[in-house]
Amino acid sequence: MDTELDWSEYESAGLGDAYADIPKEGGDFAKAVSVCINSMVCLRPIERGVMCPSFRVHGDAMFSPGGRSRLLKRMLNGDISDDEQRLLDRAMAACVSCKGCKRECDTNLDIATIRVEYLAQKIQRSGVTLRQRAFAALPDLLHYPRVARFAVSAINSCALFRKWLSLSDDHPLPIPVKALSLVPKEQPDSAREVVLWVDSFTAAYAPEAASAALQVLEASGFRVFIVRGLCGGRSAYSQGLVAKARKDAVRLIKSLEAHIKAGRAVIGLEPSTLLMLRDELRALGLGTRVDELANNAYLFEEFLARELNGGRLKLPLRSASDEPPVMVHGHCHQKSVGAMKSMRKILKQVPGLEFEFIEASCCGGAGSFGFEVENAADARAMAELVLMPVLRARSESQLVANGFSCREQVARLGGPKGIHVAELLARYLA
Repeated sequence: MDTELDWSEYESAGLGDAYADIPKEGGDFAKAVSVCINSMVCLRPIERGVMCPSFRVHGDAMFSPGGRSRLLKRMLNGDISDDEQRLLDRAMAACVSCKGCKRECDTNLDIATIRVEYLAQKIQRSGVTLRQRAFAALPDLLHYPRVARFAVSAINSCALFRKWLSLSDDHPLPIPVKALSLVPKEQPDSAREVVLWVDSFTAAYAPEAASAALQVLEASGFRVFIVRGLCGGRSAYSQGLVAKARKDAVRLIKSLEAHIKAGRAVIGLEPSTLLMLRDELRALGLGTRVDELANNAYLFEEFLARELNGGRLKLPLRSASDEPPVMVHGHCHQKSVGAMKSMRKILKQVPGLEFEFIEASCCGGAGSFGFEVENAADARAMAELVLMPVLRARSESQLVANGFSCREQVARLGGPKGIHVAELLARYLA
């Protein structure tokens, strides 16, 4: 088995019989699959945390991380039945790559990364689908806004196009918005320098978040360099197109090399894209070149919290005591790295702001997941478990959600139009 991803960190997994029944086929990938020790934590009723959205809506053990692991081992051992293979295909398709298992499983079973290898192997055997190719190419298309808007509008208005792409009729693709000018201001020579990475999706769908982040960073005294419109490989990676993901990642790394050498922190706004620099780039086999970038990459709220902890940041914020309360929905990847602590710390800096975190799992948006015809019902069901009922019950509240997919999912299901935490902070700049 020729794997597409780098599984070498699992090279010593299972030595001393720590894990049972490691398949002989699959090498280090088989060891990654086999770290599950059947503790059944993924099957217990969970009121907090992220794991596992698809198990929560299906209630079938085979849709849990442990259930997937058991089917994958049977597949690698060559003793899986046709019915079990079809079930495994469905269970892997139903994975939203939330990374909840990697954080909350006793042995950190990483189904999100395993899912990408599974898709990549399927592409080796059967070829890439039109939908996979389209979603992987979307960041490239977004470099041409007029073409992108025309293409997306055509797909939304044509049932035949949606059928060819296996897209849900109930979930139209979001149309890219007009770009905003981002021109950093001059700062004193003594100002500390940072990089604001405005990824391709933020640039095309949420430029107001980037503009707000620039305002907040400059109000805090930073000289800001902008790297704009590049994808780190997330879109292609999530579709199993590993070679394209690697190419996109290398292009981004090259654009950031000078900044990293200059010691500038790289700040991102979209959780799934920024956190790819700290996790998935290592799985792409890019060697030690990614380590320095990973160690200097921060979510916007993480960076501000770090500076506050170090006594290096004072946010000039006015009172929000007369404003509506704020409900906060965390992106799954924010939760998987513990970044919600940073969110809480930053929101506490706004005088008089009343806020509350929503204890919910995945919103069901999850990149392309909510648009896919076979996953549309699951996507809605995930949102309706906790998130949407809470928002309906607190209809007077504002919504802060850093993930674009989260905001888009909530809005299309009748919830409030959410904003990024950068927008909230910019609103209260003194």
